[in-house]
Amino acid sequence: MGEVTLGLFGFGNVGRAVARVLLEKGREFEERYGLKFNVVGVADTSALIWDPEGLDLREVLEVKERFGRLSEWRNDYEVYELPPGEAVAEINADLVVDVTNDREAHTWHLRALESGKGVITSNKPPLAFHYAEIIEAAEKRGLPYLFEATVMAGTPIIGLLRETLLGDRVESIEAVLNGTTTYILSRMEEGLGFEEALKEAQKLGIAERDPSGDILGIDAGYKATILHCLAFYPITFDEISRRGIDEITSEDVRKARENGKTLRLVAKVEEGRVSVEPLEVPRSSPLAVSSTQNAAVIKTDLLGELVIRGAGAGLKETASGVVSDIIKAALGIV
Repeated sequence: MGEVTLGLFGFGNVGRAVARVLLEKGREFEERYGLKFNVVGVADTSALIWDPEGLDLREVLEVKERFGRLSEWRNDYEVYELPPGEAVAEINADLVVDVTNDREAHTWHLRALESGKGVITSNKPPLAFHYAEIIEAAEKRGLPYLFEATVMAGTPIIGLLRETLLGDRVESIEAVLNGTTTYILSRMEEGLGFEEALKEAQKLGIAERDPSGDILGIDAGYKATILHCLAFYPITFDEISRRGIDEITSEDVRKARENGKTLRLVAKVEEGRVSVEPLEVPRSSPLAVSSTQNAAVIKTDLLGELVIRGAGAGLKETASGVVSDIIKAALGIV
């Protein structure tokens, strides 16, 4: 049985979903993979809980859900107020798992790699702005740096491009990568106005309190940038063309329907060019997804056209991508 130690950074909804999967499927992972995961550190924005012997995740979840802050911990574990850069260097873990929204997380991802720890992340900005630097640092040290959940949650488009289509040359990718905008546009097709559809999405937890990252195309832009880095060569988010759905009106939606089409926020990725903008797509198109689904059409020289479609959001779905990466990295370590 191989034991792999983890430091989990970010204990909001996604972080807790990852913790629950590790708890509920721990025995299954031992039987299927011969892996035992030992979480030695958990951090939220208030504190870092740390025990080199391992934490009881049930207790950590109970504290977070009861008090809302890990700093309220009143047990035997050490409680620290360390910034992530110091924490990743201090925690003696094999793998650092980042499920935060920290835009500057690339600094402590690099610190983790420098201290000999692999990194698993669902955090998009580090890769959208610093892909080349991070991947070079990981490859130089022979450490895993995995990021399946950054694009399409647990739907495995990253693994497809990074590990499966190795003999193919990608020619283009067209994709719908943001579930929030898909939900809003779908509801507008059903008669709601933009603001009404947005408020509904926020009430359901599909849209954030500050929805600008979704409706301005920023989130989809991050994801499209990452896809370009994988399919072609590294670029940054600053090099792409982006327009969101904030100016889409009910009249725009109606005209698309009259043309037998549907409006979706579409990312187009070609070598040296990335764009994100609302476009009319035929209702028969794989990109005419509804609710919070994502879809991508990948064209290659050998395989031709490949369609991948699935959940692009959701706690279990994102946890699926994160935990799959944890297992993949752990198998490499063991």
